[in-house]
Amino acid sequence: MLLIAFIALLVAGIVKGAIGSGVPVIVVPILTMLYDVQLAIALLVAPNLFSNALQVWQYRRHLLPLRFLAAFSIAGGLGIVLGTWGLVVLSPEILSLGVAGVIVLYLIIKVMKRRIALPFTIAARLVIPIGLMAGVLQGAAGMSAPASVTFLNAMQLKRNVFIGSISVFFVAITCVQIPALINAGILTLERFLFSILALVVILAAMPLGARLGNRLPHRWFDNLVMLLLASIAGKIFIDTLMAG
Repeated sequence: MLLIAFIALLVAGIVKGAIGSGVPVIVVPILTMLYDVQLAIALLVAPNLFSNALQVWQYRRHLLPLRFLAAFSIAGGLGIVLGTWGLVVLSPEILSLGVAGVIVLYLIIKVMKRRIALPFTIAARLVIPIGLMAGVLQGAAGMSAPASVTFLNAMQLKRNVFIGSISVFFVAITCVQIPALINAGILTLERFLFSILALVVILAAMPLGARLGNRLPHRWFDNLVMLLLASIAGKIFIDTLMAG
């Protein structure tokens, strides 16, 4: 199981190096399948905080308006609190099914590939409920991408603006998530040390991913990740239902 977890972190680092994202989407489902959702979420706090803080600094001159990002982040932080509460009170079976459900939602969105332009004026009206939803997904299932990434993608932002702005959101909600997980007894010192090790593995694999990303089409990585996620979601559904 440790070997599989290590390989998952390596693959996630390679994918992130190649296409700039994908760590939670890969690592959370695999660790949920091997262990449980709580461990999966706790293990990624250091990678989420460090890698996104680095991208905030890199793209600090290419961000959406501060008021927009503040509303998005504050709503996401509230969602984190609600999602972490669910992480504590819900059974492992329900949480596992929740992760599988989020995977299915993510895959449906990726397959549909709708290129709907969302004007900023409309996005500004939706930013609080979408931020809240993304925070709940991140807190309870470890993956906010079906809400947060899809929302900013719909705005059809330039690459620099997208990376910088989504990284601000991820840093903000992770800063709320860490004390929430500590208070809930989910993020222990031992798990935090494992989180640091996970960060090291991911960072070590990212340069290889960057080289592969320059040689191979990003669609190849995207399709492989989708196939992997579909298999994991199916296994989580089957295992949970059979156990029940």
